[in-house]
Amino acid sequence: MDLGIIGQAAGLFAVTNIDDILILSLFFAQGAGHHGSAVRISLGQYLGFAAILAVAVAAAFGATFLPESAIPYLGLLPLALGLKAAWQAWKNRRNGEDEKDEQTRSGGPGALEVAAVTFANGGDNIGVYVPVFATAGAGGMSVYAVVFLVLVGIWCAVGRYFATRPVIARTLSRWGHVLLPVVLIGIGLLILVEGGAFDL
Repeated sequence: MDLGIIGQAAGLFAVTNIDDILILSLFFAQGAGHHGSAVRISLGQYLGFAAILAVAVAAAFGATFLPESAIPYLGLLPLALGLKAAWQAWKNRRNGEDEKDEQTRSGGPGALEVAAVTFANGGDNIGVYVPVFATAGAGGMSVYAVVFLVLVGIWCAVGRYFATRPVIARTLSRWGHVLLPVVLIGIGLLILVEGGAFDL
C-alpha cells in the first residue's frame, strides 16, 4: 500500500473534519454516565460518515444521487436539531428541571441524531472528496475509504477524551446544554449561507 496516498488521505480527512471533534466532544459530554451512549455516538458518527463516503464514491463514478444544488439545504438538519435542543434546554429551565435530569431520562444523543448531524456537517466535504476520488481510481478510492473509516474511530476517541478531561468535562457539563444548540444552529446557518440556500 502506497504510504503517499495514505498520508494524503489522512491529511484530507483531518482538514475536512477538524470541526467534528468539537461536536463529538459535546455529544460525548451529553451522554456521559449513560450506559451505551459512547457506542451510540460512535455508531452514529460511522453511519453519517459512511453516508458521506457512499455519496462521494457514487458521484465519483458518475452517479448523481445528491445534486450539488441540494447540498446547502443539508444545513437544515443541524439547524433543526439545534433548535430542538435549544427548546428542550429552555423548557427544562422554565420547568425548573436540571439538565442532568433530562440527560438521565434521555440517555444522551441517539445514533441517528449523531448520524444526521455528521452527514449534514460533512455535506460540503462531498464536493472536496469527489474530484479526489475520481482521479484516484478504484484502488486509490478504497485506500481513502479505509483510512477515512479508521480515522473516524480515532476522531471518536479524541472527542471522548476531550469530553472526559476534568476541566473540559466540568465546562461541558455546566454549559453543554447551551453550547450544543449554539454549535448545531451555527453549523446549520453556516452551511445554508455559504451554500447560498434560499438565496442567502
